[in-house]
Amino acid sequence: MTPVLVAASAYGADLVRRVGHADLVPMVAASGAAGLEIRRELFDGPQDLAALGALIAQRKLFSVYSAPFELFGADGKFDRAAIELAMGEAEQVGARYLKVSLGHFSAASDLQALLRYLSTAPVEVLLENDQTEQGGRLEPIVSFLALCTGNGYSFGMTFDMGNWRWQGIDPELAARTLAPHVRYVHCKGVRDDQGKLKAVPLEAQDAYWHQLLSYFPKGIQRAIEFPLVGSDLEEVTRRYVALLASV
Repeated sequence: MTPVLVAASAYGADLVRRVGHADLVPMVAASGAAGLEIRRELFDGPQDLAALGALIAQRKLFSVYSAPFELFGADGKFDRAAIELAMGEAEQVGARYLKVSLGHFSAASDLQALLRYLSTAPVEVLLENDQTEQGGRLEPIVSFLALCTGNGYSFGMTFDMGNWRWQGIDPELAARTLAPHVRYVHCKGVRDDQGKLKAVPLEAQDAYWHQLLSYFPKGIQRAIEFPLVGSDLEEVTRRYVALLASV
């Protein structure tokens, strides 16, 4: 079965901060999803990550740990302190992947410092294209991945099909270009609402996201990362899990 995760952010920041990630786990499990994407930016105070990880495992789910950190800081240097912090948290929760963004990478950045760190990291790091100028453009990401490959490290990607729109990039071009690196897909639609881009649910008749997924291996891990809204959130989640699993 195609593994479909639910990003906690799909339920809205207010709800997640109010009830906590642990309260989402039973609903996500009942929906037929394979896992939960934990969103660090939605924590409200200290977290018992080991207990959260145990609950996720008890429900036979797996997790991805998403941290709003960049590999390279504003000075262009590998931000080891931030990534070590997120790595430790991802390990505590038993995450399959740690998801971060590229940041301010350039030819002057010390790539070797990053690769030495990753060579012994306990959790695999996936690079996501975010909505920023530094982390959401195709050229720097392609350059970074090529340099990693040239140095013997196969870096995986979280491909966010919607985020490319924030930088005016054709998602299909990005999918064709980055396909060999993609391990995990963030699924969402994007709509222009009076000049402001916003994430919206995918629908069965929207052929473009079917086309994007066709560039990646059949059955690739994917996540709902669009708003899930309704009086019965479990039913809404179940419906979209089934939709994403069907393609």
